Amino acid sequence: MDLEAVRTFVAITDTGQFQTAADDLGITQQGASRRVAGLERELGVKLFTRLARGVRLTVDGHALLPHARELLRAAERVTTAVTPGRRALRIDVVNRRIAPSGLLHAFYQQQPGIELDVVALSHGDAASALAEISAGTLDATFRSLRASARTVPRGLRSSRVIDDRHEVLVGPRHPLANAKTVTLAELTGHPIWMPGMADAEPIGYYDDLAQAFGLTIDTIGPSFGVEALLAEIADSTRLATFVGEGSRYLWPETYDLRRIPVVDPTPVYPQSVIWRADNTHPVLASFLKYLFTRYKETSRDDVWVPDWAR
Repeated sequence: MDLEAVRTFVAITDTGQFQTAADDLGITQQGASRRVAGLERELGVKLFTRLARGVRLTVDGHALLPHARELLRAAERVTTAVTPGRRALRIDVVNRRIAPSGLLHAFYQQQPGIELDVVALSHGDAASALAEISAGTLDATFRSLRASARTVPRGLRSSRVIDDRHEVLVGPRHPLANAKTVTLAELTGHPIWMPGMADAEPIGYYDDLAQAFGLTIDTIGPSFGVEALLAEIADSTRLATFVGEGSRYLWPETYDLRRIPVVDPTPVYPQSVIWRADNTHPVLASFLKYLFTRYKETSRDDVWVPDWAR
């Protein structure tokens, strides 16, 4: 069915005049007449009765009208869904508790009118996330790109935009509980517990960190959720865990957990934003500019990253 003919039929119905509808649509009256005549031939019915001062719908025209309006609404939804700048920008933040999610939220607070589709592919590895970017099912994702030494497949672009500074999270009875800061050397005698980690990217990063500074970082064992981890840390005199400065966790006040910055140097988990080079979504362009500007303003030299991230 000719969508423009349907649009013309609805316009004539709303105005009651071929000429007025044609003017609104930016076509000639003859063009409007041809569109309606073609629609009538296709349907095998008469849609309008001509009057001295305009037109009136026939019984068949009345029957068609609600369906024609719905067809135009559906067409508008289709256009909105695929038009850059009108469809929602779809961003993978990996996990809603960590730095990428916080950055996207801060960006949204600056531009609250934008449409976002926020997803968290916490169980997907980097390769699968990049495949979704290549396929166009995601507009952007955040990964360390450790396995590929920060390179991405043809047609994609990446830029390091997050250096998430590490903090140690301990309970009130831990030996470091009252420290204002802690060095990596001071952590060598304290086990760092990070159970349930399944993604090869962070596992590899923490292996690199442990080897570089002689730390004991345990990523083995099942995860019973963040809440269970926080409860065990709060009750322990020896367990600690790493959290990113940009991560968000909530716990009962009675836990009295302490977040202690790691210094001299500060290890950071480096993350790059990855997107398709030919993606023209205007909100993506604004988001990338926001990330680049923020990274330039906040990056520091007193940090440690593995060799592959330099």
